[in-house]
Amino acid sequence: MVAQLEGFYDVVHRRRDVRAQFTGAEIADGVLERILASAHAAPSVGLSQPWDFVLVRDETTRKTFWDHVQQERQEYAATLEGASAELFSGVRIEGILDATLSVVVTYDPARGAPSVLGRHAIDDAGLYSVCLAIENLWLAAAAEGLGLGWVSFYRESFLAELLGIPRDIRPVAWLCLGPVSDLESAPDLEHHGRRSRLPIEEVVHEERWEDRAGASGS
Repeated sequence: MVAQLEGFYDVVHRRRDVRAQFTGAEIADGVLERILASAHAAPSVGLSQPWDFVLVRDETTRKTFWDHVQQERQEYAATLEGASAELFSGVRIEGILDATLSVVVTYDPARGAPSVLGRHAIDDAGLYSVCLAIENLWLAAAAEGLGLGWVSFYRESFLAELLGIPRDIRPVAWLCLGPVSDLESAPDLEHHGRRSRLPIEEVVHEERWEDRAGASGS
């Protein structure tokens, strides 16, 4: 049991958002099935399971999406100035063409509707369920020794049209997946000096928002 716990926490902390380390090598037989099964085992509000997974291997499709992402990167870069612009110029935002394949995860708000148990007061609980499936997929990939990168520089309407996703289905994530040469010891944004991880004491509260777990009593 101790070894299992250590293995689980190792995967949680070893997981990285991969950009540049993809090798393009094939994914071993059975691995992709296990990873997708882990994603499909995620909890979901009202057991609605509102996710679908589109596997994208076609080079033309990926190149078309890559071109779109580069355009979106340029538009974002144009909003930056000074040190921020300089830092961002060295940050890689995707591994679309290098990864073995891509997995696009979607959200179907109508699945299980009209009465999805647990969604009547918080409609976004369905979207949260899809994010849980993505996290399961991400951790399973890390456990299998694979890398995964979440691409977010795109317009949902463009991706929906590119993959023929129905209008009432929302594309949530384009994930790059495949074997990697290595995993970084820290997130890319830390390496580039853009962000750093907050101490746990700064984000834990006791009972009420104004009372932080690490704060000394009066």
